[in-house]
Amino acid sequence: MNILEILTQVQSGALTPEQAAAKLDPCARANLEFAQLDTGRMPRRGLPEAIYAPGKSADQITAICRTMNDAGQNAMVTRVDPDQAKAISEALPEASYHAQSRILTVDCAPLPHPDGLVAVVSGGTTDIPVAEEAALTAERMGARIERRFDIGVAGIHRLFRHLDLLRSARVVIAVAGMEGALPSVIGGLIDCPLIAVPASIGYGTGAGGYTALFAMLTSCAPGITVVNIDNGYGAGVAAAMINRNSESRK
Repeated sequence: MNILEILTQVQSGALTPEQAAAKLDPCARANLEFAQLDTGRMPRRGLPEAIYAPGKSADQITAICRTMNDAGQNAMVTRVDPDQAKAISEALPEASYHAQSRILTVDCAPLPHPDGLVAVVSGGTTDIPVAEEAALTAERMGARIERRFDIGVAGIHRLFRHLDLLRSARVVIAVAGMEGALPSVIGGLIDCPLIAVPASIGYGTGAGGYTALFAMLTSCAPGITVVNIDNGYGAGVAAAMINRNSESRK
């Protein structure tokens, strides 16, 4: 719920001024026995707190989602495995599980209207789960998303077919494992912000994504921003914030 919606509800009598003030409090929190939810993150940063599923029980995640919805905020849970998703969905039939991105959502309010353009690309098909985590995150924050997967440097002619799209985007997210070369190639061809995501894909000296991470950090294409290994969520948030604060590109 954004500020305008809250003020409209105050005007209509659906919310009291005191209830509206609580929703707009940038330091608001909800205390559970096992967690303190940062419900003030939405008015403070423009996005709600995300729930990281590993290490949490299905009951804990369910309680957090309900508390966030009670505060008028949509809930998004990352890195949810199928067993967790099944248990949570039984308790919360309104939940939606996006298996490819491993994200579970429980919405109580409309999502922002898609605006701008964030292009999400991956080097290979195996990188898609991380790319989808980035794409869905940015999408839920109001970005219009275009996806292009399996366009890595092993068959670089596949990339060139999508240059018009990449050059028209406000932000590009590039996910790649192995040697992590895709962001360097794209970075030399576009003039918009590029967020590189190293994926933990690769044999032997791929070292669980460290080779791709180091390659992206030492890229000779200037202007590339690099997030942590497999951090599609972080890339999606950053891209959506850039997209939201950018002027329309011609």
